[in-house]
Amino acid sequence: MATSISTSSQTHLLPQTNNPFLKKPITTFTPTISLRNPPTFKPISIKCAATTQAHPQPQTQPQSSDRVFNFAAGPATLPENVLRKAQSELYNWRGSGMSVMEMSHRGKEFLSIIQKAESDLRTLLDISSEYSVLFLQGGATTQFAAVPLNICNNDDAVDYIVTGSWSDKAFKEAQKYCKPNVIWSGKSEKYTKVPSFDDLKQNPEARFLHICANETIHGVEFKNYPTPNNKSGILVADMSSNFCSKPVDVSKFGLIYAGAQKNVGPSGVTVVIVRNDLIGNAQSMTPVMLDYKIHAENNSLYNTPPCYGIYMCGLVFEDLLEQGGLVEVEKKNKKKAEILYNAIDESNGFFRCPVEKSVRSLMNVPFTLEKSELEGEFIKEAGKENMVQLKGHRSVGGMRASIYNAMPLAGVEKLVAFMKDFQAKHA
Repeated sequence: MATSISTSSQTHLLPQTNNPFLKKPITTFTPTISLRNPPTFKPISIKCAATTQAHPQPQTQPQSSDRVFNFAAGPATLPENVLRKAQSELYNWRGSGMSVMEMSHRGKEFLSIIQKAESDLRTLLDISSEYSVLFLQGGATTQFAAVPLNICNNDDAVDYIVTGSWSDKAFKEAQKYCKPNVIWSGKSEKYTKVPSFDDLKQNPEARFLHICANETIHGVEFKNYPTPNNKSGILVADMSSNFCSKPVDVSKFGLIYAGAQKNVGPSGVTVVIVRNDLIGNAQSMTPVMLDYKIHAENNSLYNTPPCYGIYMCGLVFEDLLEQGGLVEVEKKNKKKAEILYNAIDESNGFFRCPVEKSVRSLMNVPFTLEKSELEGEFIKEAGKENMVQLKGHRSVGGMRASIYNAMPLAGVEKLVAFMKDFQAKHA
């Protein structure tokens, strides 16, 4: 049989157009093949450089030693087992054929993710059905405006306790939407303490009392909470940097809000826990995206939420439950903080923490060096030892070690050993 290859030409005219380059007819060629005579091929030889063919090996999981100890204030370190689980599910979430990043937020797959995340958070904090749990966007900073817009009128009085930079920013933002008053400020003492609740002069006509439960920058933490002596009995707390680090009696609060990127997930998710009777009375000028009623009625799905961030939060909630819940988590956090604060206090002044001992944060530990000129070297040398993000906030300087839930005990122990060695070299 012979093989012949011929071509047939066809001419196509393009539609009329004003482009002069497209007015000419285009001729295409379609090959036709006859198998009368099969083609013959001259054999060739191929030589391989290697004597054996190496098959691709699956990538091994990175060991813990491959990761730094990340003391950043946020975004912060995440549990290693959570990251590994997310890694294993990234390409194909649980047989769905999709990554979570590709899912419709209204599909059954993502609905199961967000519903379980909410359920696990309710279990962790024992949140009753009297409260709505919202997964929002915009960070806690957006809630500085959303809170007064949703739960008070623009002429309502509101009380603020200012224990650091974040509660101060919350107060300043509220001035646009209500009549806030600072009933106590720690600014004159450089934000190193929390007030005695008995000495607070609350306004009985105030709509709510606002606190920041843990000041990320200054390392000041409320160990218990004031009782609002106002007509509404509403206590509002920004819990961004100690959220889910210990048990909290949610029933004492009218509203809790927290950015996720400290303790429970990546940046991009803001959790709001709000008592249901406070929903539905937003000021008329409230943007739709800041209206709690809209988000509560739509189960946090009014528009496309930060789906992957919520998924990651859900994995963290699962991990916290597997650890035994927040009682056990708090025990671990207390142990880490005790080791670090003891190292500071026992350094004979070489290291110093300015915060009053009774309100020192379990999450954010600020400290300075007696010889401030050594701070840059301290941070640089720590980096060489794979301990990063120890530089203090730009507004206060010094150093800061953020030791959130996911910071392992080994990280704190390594930091303490480094501090002692650094002191021995420079004291």
